[in-house]
Amino acid sequence: MNIYDIAKEAGVSISTVSRVMNNKGNVNAATRKKVEAILDKHDYTPSAIARGMVSKTMKTVAVLTVDIRVPHYARTVYTIEREFSHRGYEVAICNTGGELEETAKYLKTMLEKKVDGIVLVGSIFNTLCKKDEIGNMIKNTPVVLANGKLELPNSYSVLVDDRYGVSLAVEHLLKRGHLDMYYLKDMDTVSARLKSEGFIKALESHGVSDAKQYVIDTDRSIGGGIEAVEKLIAENKKFTAIVCGEDITATGAVKAALRAGLRVPEDVAVTGYNNSEYARICEPCLTTIDNKPEMVAMMSVQLLTSLIEQTDVYSSCVIQPELVEGKTT
Repeated sequence: MNIYDIAKEAGVSISTVSRVMNNKGNVNAATRKKVEAILDKHDYTPSAIARGMVSKTMKTVAVLTVDIRVPHYARTVYTIEREFSHRGYEVAICNTGGELEETAKYLKTMLEKKVDGIVLVGSIFNTLCKKDEIGNMIKNTPVVLANGKLELPNSYSVLVDDRYGVSLAVEHLLKRGHLDMYYLKDMDTVSARLKSEGFIKALESHGVSDAKQYVIDTDRSIGGGIEAVEKLIAENKKFTAIVCGEDITATGAVKAALRAGLRVPEDVAVTGYNNSEYARICEPCLTTIDNKPEMVAMMSVQLLTSLIEQTDVYSSCVIQPELVEGKTT
């Protein structure tokens, strides 16, 4: 049984059945009652594809992220899904691992399902979308990148100023007399590189020459923070502060300092980034940078909805992070 059969049995047009199902006006009360009775009799549920063909929209969006287990991504994706759901959209969430092949696979699947738009969550998509196989795939679909910038047609961005965010942490530490500090660069993404640049520029603006030497590469994990700080101590490096690109890495840095008999923040200060649960679980609780994932999510939804429905004037935007002072500085 399809919409054509319903229309035939009711003796009305397909458009009339559609208006009844979508609770639109301009339908005679008696006719509406007759159609509704036939729909109930056959327990008719219209297919999403059929509705999409009539309305020119599937009311479905895809959200691609790197790793839903990461608290920052989880907060962003959760807010995106909830807000789209409130707006009447269905949301497909795809976990890509930040890999090119997985991203291409999910995009192909979502586009075959005729999604109305796509939200990409994670600055790694800055790099992936420069690949021809990805760029060509999404060039005709509305796309919003959360925390990144796309140079593609029909694509817009909600960008967090991560360079500025880390500079806030550096300025905060400098005001407390810390000049000997290191930065733990724990990822290799556009966002991570901007954070590193923010650290270097902030130090250089205060007369520290060759600030790049104070950037250490490590893993984004508690273990990565522990390993980096233990190495600094073993090599007798002079430092009174550690700036981290992620809260989870900063938690490891605090743990390593305390294990070595250092007092936090009296002997060494530590800052994180993301204002995540790790910042509050850490003891003492972290001073961190709030990069406002919920705001990023809300702006991404608003922007993509405007692109899909063509209801508002839309443009990319930049969000400014804020420092949240804890007990580690």
